[in-house]
Amino acid sequence: MAQTDLLELCERVVRRARRLGATQAEAFGERTREATVRVREGEVEDLTRAEGKGIGLRVFKEGRLGFAFTSDFSDDGLELFVRRALALAGAAGRDTANKLPDERLLKLRNPELHGLFDPEIEALDADWKIAAAKAMERAGKAEDRRIAGYESVGAGDFVAETAIHSSEGLHERYRGTYVYLFAAPVAKGEDGQLQTSYWVDYKRRLRDLETPEEIGRTAARRAARMLGAKKVKTQRVPVVFEPTIAASFVAGIAAAVNGDMVRKGSSFLGDKLGKKIAPASVTIVDDGLLPGGISTAPFDGEGIATRRTAVIEEGVLRSFLYDSATARKARAKPTGNARRGYSSLPSIGVTNFHLEAGDTPAQSIVKGVKNGLYVTAMLGRGANTVTGDYSRGANGIWIRDGELAEPVQEITVAGNMLDMLANIDAVGDDIDFRGSLGAPTIRFAELTVSGS
Repeated sequence: MAQTDLLELCERVVRRARRLGATQAEAFGERTREATVRVREGEVEDLTRAEGKGIGLRVFKEGRLGFAFTSDFSDDGLELFVRRALALAGAAGRDTANKLPDERLLKLRNPELHGLFDPEIEALDADWKIAAAKAMERAGKAEDRRIAGYESVGAGDFVAETAIHSSEGLHERYRGTYVYLFAAPVAKGEDGQLQTSYWVDYKRRLRDLETPEEIGRTAARRAARMLGAKKVKTQRVPVVFEPTIAASFVAGIAAAVNGDMVRKGSSFLGDKLGKKIAPASVTIVDDGLLPGGISTAPFDGEGIATRRTAVIEEGVLRSFLYDSATARKARAKPTGNARRGYSSLPSIGVTNFHLEAGDTPAQSIVKGVKNGLYVTAMLGRGANTVTGDYSRGANGIWIRDGELAEPVQEITVAGNMLDMLANIDAVGDDIDFRGSLGAPTIRFAELTVSGS
């Protein structure tokens, strides 16, 4: 049986909604396939494959919004689904922000983006994922004899089609893929101490993915180097975040520049627009057009063309992130940051959010520290978006005389994110993405490290 054309189905749904009285209507459709394999001790532990499809419908009538979604593509199912959305609109309250994005915004389109879809990933079978997972496991154990096992090791892929049609003339679709590998080994020391770590890679194209052997070896080294870790005394010292930890710090900034949080007075950056909050070496960008980015797309969840937005530019806070409804309420312009699935309404999210690379080699950043901490793992939620307070459990390597020395654990790194931004005194040239967040090595001039 031929597969239903998703974009044509979205168009049919919108036409039906308009005939039944909607002033405006928009249908957002998705078709997805995800497959994951996990292995343990050379044997398949879990093998899953999930396929999904659905359409979400927003209808607007006299300032009232109704939303419904369905995975039933039969004529009767679609009829009931459209009528349900209209009934919900009839029962909703009025809000002047309840309307589709301005037609002029919807007409703006990006040039064709290449590299979003890889047929090699679409063609991957379970055997490839099983072989990759086993290869990671073998490589990790071969890298260091102290690797006693794995908390998790596996591989997966994701294939999706996205379509959107609205009464304002929007009629677009695209397909996307990504593939990933992950390994979380457990190292055991002679004294019985156990240490865990992980390594992971996500890529849009199969040929760009790190090899399973690289993932396995890297994860093993990261776990084994923590054996013998101890606490340190509480002190204020320079602190270096490796790229993955720097990216998690950047995630806290992403939450604080959410335009809805700002409008509600729930962001510590709310009154800092146009002000210098970091040194000139700090530029943080949300880039929906980044080549090869996991979250790169031609349009956002409302059909607005994605873009590159400088959030912090050379230390100055330049922009918050908006979807169209929040931008309308804040009297700002949408930034192409509406995120959604077919079963949800649009809300503000990030695309490829990252701290841009500096020009300092990461090794030089460490060499510039006489006594301090190199953070390789963190626990806990981290930043309070309202106050900017930051406190997370941390593990890492102590720095002595510019060299990585002994491993340390069960410590806490604390500060305030505004102060932390201002105290970044080095930005590395080694930007790394492990998903949609990216950052290079960064150094804070001084933070509180709480230990024993």
